[in-house]
Amino acid sequence: MLPGFLPNKNLGKEKFHKSQHFDYSHGVPFLVGSEKPGIGGELLPGQQPRISSAGGSNVPSWLEFDKKVLSFDGHFQEPVFQKREETYRVRKCKINLFLEDDTIRVVEPEVRNSGISQGTLIRRQRVPLPPPDDERFYTWCHFNLGQQVVLFSRTFTLTDCDAFTSGFLRDKGVRVNAPVSTPRDPYSDLRKEMEQSIRPRRPYERQDTLRQFLDHDRSVLRFFCRWDEPEGPPAVPRRLTLHYFLADDTVEICEVLCRNSGRDVVPKFLNRSKLPKAPVPRLQLGEASARIVLNVFGPKGNRRHYLLDNLRTGTPSEEYYKDCDLMLGAVINVWGRNVLLCDCDNFTKEFYHSKYGIEDFSPVDHRAGPATRPPRKVPPYNGFGSEEDSLCSCKGLVLKAPAKDFKKLMEKDRTMDNPADSSHVTGPNDQEYLHRQNPANHMDSTVTTQLLCLFLNRLQAKDMTTSLHS
Repeated sequence: MLPGFLPNKNLGKEKFHKSQHFDYSHGVPFLVGSEKPGIGGELLPGQQPRISSAGGSNVPSWLEFDKKVLSFDGHFQEPVFQKREETYRVRKCKINLFLEDDTIRVVEPEVRNSGISQGTLIRRQRVPLPPPDDERFYTWCHFNLGQQVVLFSRTFTLTDCDAFTSGFLRDKGVRVNAPVSTPRDPYSDLRKEMEQSIRPRRPYERQDTLRQFLDHDRSVLRFFCRWDEPEGPPAVPRRLTLHYFLADDTVEICEVLCRNSGRDVVPKFLNRSKLPKAPVPRLQLGEASARIVLNVFGPKGNRRHYLLDNLRTGTPSEEYYKDCDLMLGAVINVWGRNVLLCDCDNFTKEFYHSKYGIEDFSPVDHRAGPATRPPRKVPPYNGFGSEEDSLCSCKGLVLKAPAKDFKKLMEKDRTMDNPADSSHVTGPNDQEYLHRQNPANHMDSTVTTQLLCLFLNRLQAKDMTTSLHS
């Protein structure tokens, strides 16, 4: 280019107006100041583009961008001086930019047995730009794939982002770069190879019951059962309710007693425990255990201080009832008692339909029919009173007085029969016997005596009155 000949910077431009000094914020005009652009709306050196809505709405940014977060995947390299196995360490992290207030948060996912502090590296806050622009803060326009951002003297490389972040940047006119691959960490690859090459010499079996507990806690199958007691009456079966706990495969049985059953009320027919299919006699102490120790060796501080039997030689095996064994119409052995499963609740039906595909849940009749009342047997006559009196005493616990014959009372009132003949009376003893047998005679003599005493008393009182007057 010849000296004195410079290209015209206005070629291709159509706007040459002077920018205004005022703008609107929340519907209120204010002075732009240092953010005022140049001729034609061009940005001056050091100015950044501003977020403006396409529809021209005056909604504040904290409300327009509420709960909108840009998420980037990144990494940074950290030098290591204490180990000869590694000279640097690649640490992956997640960078979140909150659009409502331009705050940034950096989180490092935790790695198992890393030996370094991980988690939140930078709490949510506004991060200033590196010098000499440390008076301003990071915004969305400073982030793009493949770029490096310096956050508090630590350089992060942005490798990837989610769909919302890429769509937001494209809507704002930013050309999103292609994702960048994360470099490999040499020490992490070495540890991964070592873990894959290590094989346990004595793999002990491990029964993980925590997963079953977390998946099926508070999930209980309920069955309505029937047990025909061999020693009881055949027409009165025992009604039971069986609870099967899916969390630990235990069984609990409760008895349902009707009114006036005459049986003792107990809290549980069978306490919650695992129910064996074929109960065995009581084992000796130590005969059945989770671990069998073959030998003890080595120092006490060593973890391999004892040797276990993986083959479980001589350990008695015992099978317990599972959920697959409990079906309607099945008979289970409850410690020597044959219990028939007759019906179940809706949750149990849904469980068996989803897990085993069972659709037929026809219940079995487990309710006892109406009890027949036995015929009443009349006991033989005991000799006390009449037969009617003895029969009345058998009809209830509270005895009733015999009913009086009112017709006989009206017909034979004041009629008295002489039970003894006075012609056969020979001595004073017979005369006394006659008076005892005839209560009417005794009553007549008693009345006569009382009248005689009353007459004498009145006569004596009259004599005393006459003597006083004379």
